Amino acid sequence: MKSDCKICAIVPTYNNAATLSAVLSGVQEHVADIIVVADGCTDATLQLPCLQGEGVEVISYEKNKGKGYALKQGFRRAKERGFDYALTIDADGQHYPADIPALLAALATHTGALVVGSRDLAADNMPEGNTFANRFSNFWFKVETGQSLPDTQTGLRVYPLQRLSGWRLMSSRYEAEFALLVFAAWAGVELVPVNVRVYYPPAEERVSHFRPYADFARISAMNTLLCFGAVVYGYPRRFFRLFRKKKV
Repeated sequence: MKSDCKICAIVPTYNNAATLSAVLSGVQEHVADIIVVADGCTDATLQLPCLQGEGVEVISYEKNKGKGYALKQGFRRAKERGFDYALTIDADGQHYPADIPALLAALATHTGALVVGSRDLAADNMPEGNTFANRFSNFWFKVETGQSLPDTQTGLRVYPLQRLSGWRLMSSRYEAEFALLVFAAWAGVELVPVNVRVYYPPAEERVSHFRPYADFARISAMNTLLCFGAVVYGYPRRFFRLFRKKKV
């Protein structure tokens, strides 16, 4: 990554008052500018002193609209402020901000890439549902792009904002992050996985907004559309790039 490139962090949050302060403190050790998107929080999130700190901008609205919607607000604001890259990290404390330098180091050698944190899906504390959902998404990602990634559901990533494709079209819910990877692959953006750690609290302390039936129905519908898009757009574009590369 060029030294003159500007990077910010985008932290979407929905009722994470118990963990947000620690997350922001850790992020600020590596990224000075943070955009927090409070997605209809009903707890004490907006009263946290950390949101008044230097370098922290807060976007908030009353009704919860989903992680995808929150990310869109963050991307829009980051582009308005002239940032080149946006690091995203979840506010629930599952990611280790100490892993951020590894993502930035990968970006330094892969300028313009989308760097994707990759969790250990075989870890002892990984919930079985998360492991299945990730493998399910990994399978469909390969079908829709012809590429493989070890973790298509992690929220710890670095996006190249000038090459961010389809972000205005993505859904408002959490499956939007998967679609962003597919759109990036179709656009020829290099996807670089980087091993990161993950923390899952005990089951009784875990906060999840995932709704198994409704969310899997929505994910299935999305993958149906993406498969169609892969046939009429994604794969033809990929073959064209390969053909042009061979001619050169």
